[in-house]
Amino acid sequence: MTNPKDMPSAPALPRRLVCSRCGTEFGCDLSGNCWCAEETARLPMPVKGEDCLCRECLRKAAAEASAAR
Repeated sequence: MTNPKDMPSAPALPRRLVCSRCGTEFGCDLSGNCWCAEETARLPMPVKGEDCLCRECLRKAAAEASAAR
């Protein structure tokens, strides 16, 4: 039997997601190199009933949250 720890791990493939707000398709790299890690906009995620947001919706939601404060 092969020990899974002795096997090389496969690189994480980017996920294809659909923005919960606008329906735009985008990629998410689970290896930690996702575009959202480069964003200055930060929101608590996930919002109830939502998954990830595209770049434009993330920025819009962050601006709205900032204006509400």
